[in-house]
Amino acid sequence: MRVEIHPSSARGTVTAPPSKSMAHRLLICAGLCYGESVIRDLAYSDDVKATVDCLRALGADIRLDGSTAYVKGADVRRQTGGTATLPCNECGSTLRFFTPLCMLSGERHILTGSEYLMRRPMSVYEDIALEQDIAFEKTGDSLTVCGKLGGGIYKVRGDISSQFISGLMFALPLTDGDSEIHILPPVESRPYIDLTVDALRRFGIEIVENGNIYSIKGGQSYIAADVTVEGDYSNAAFFEALNLVGSDVTVKGLNPDSKQGDKIYKILFKKIKSGDILIDISDCPDLGPILFAVAAACGGARFTGTRRLRIKESDRADAMRRELSKLGVSVEVGENEVAVRSVGLRKPSEPLYGHNDHRIVMALSVLLTATGGVIEGAEAVNKSFPDFFDRLKDLGVELEYGMDQSV
Repeated sequence: MRVEIHPSSARGTVTAPPSKSMAHRLLICAGLCYGESVIRDLAYSDDVKATVDCLRALGADIRLDGSTAYVKGADVRRQTGGTATLPCNECGSTLRFFTPLCMLSGERHILTGSEYLMRRPMSVYEDIALEQDIAFEKTGDSLTVCGKLGGGIYKVRGDISSQFISGLMFALPLTDGDSEIHILPPVESRPYIDLTVDALRRFGIEIVENGNIYSIKGGQSYIAADVTVEGDYSNAAFFEALNLVGSDVTVKGLNPDSKQGDKIYKILFKKIKSGDILIDISDCPDLGPILFAVAAACGGARFTGTRRLRIKESDRADAMRRELSKLGVSVEVGENEVAVRSVGLRKPSEPLYGHNDHRIVMALSVLLTATGGVIEGAEAVNKSFPDFFDRLKDLGVELEYGMDQSV
């Protein structure tokens, strides 16, 4: 999809969309219960749909009614005598959350996904599979596992994706033995671990936290619950960033007591605007693209803790480097840092490209409200925020949709 955005100001109030991070977690917990749970205020992005489809593949009964899901869980430890195929599509969270769950029955399970998804690192689970004699076979578009995960002590590096830790937290309460997860410092993205622990506790799972050690009793049962998905700080950041390029937007529907790490965007925006130009994003890597965009609009900044941006939906640091250069902004990408140098924005003379990455598209859209321009590959927003452009139009941003010129 091709979107042309004209220089225009957004005005008004927007409600933050439901948190995709919490939607994943609450749906999975509900899918592991014996009774029926209710999940309210869901938004059916492509990633959330992938989690719903994977739960159904494992035997959960899910009925969708508007923004509400009624979920009757399945016993994922039960042997069915068949092979389950779980369509993860392009969602890294879904793939990493479900892989340990697929190791509970001892039967063969196949997790499928795009080639780009399957290139994302899975070494934590591969090492565990090797240690526990669990078959683990990765191809260009699938991962096959066969074997039974046991309780025990799991040591996981804290400077790789927290999704591995969350995946183990979903599965280990259902094993026969007690377990401990030892997170080896430095620990990055801890807020995402906190979100998982919060979701688990809402469904009756006991986890004891002692610093970097999480103790999990085996043989637990998930208890059905009626829960509501809170507003998403990650996506709210794109709307508040509009205020730094000439708009006047108020975002409502956010929980001030949320454990979402990305709520720090409010502080980081102020730091960039005030000229405090050294910012560590180790705990909030998903904010990378919009922070780079804000820096481009506000005179520049330097960011550390950017290493993991390479293994998101795109190489986000390099993608933003390429696209911001079209707006006259210089970006230098290092091993674990990014420097954005800007003396102002200019209208791009060629289309920007979305790199099949929802956060890249939304970050660039914010800047184009100031300069005008075209984004090709804009359909990537469907991954997390399908109505993003409709929301912009409702706020008064002038834009049109069309087919990519390359199509």
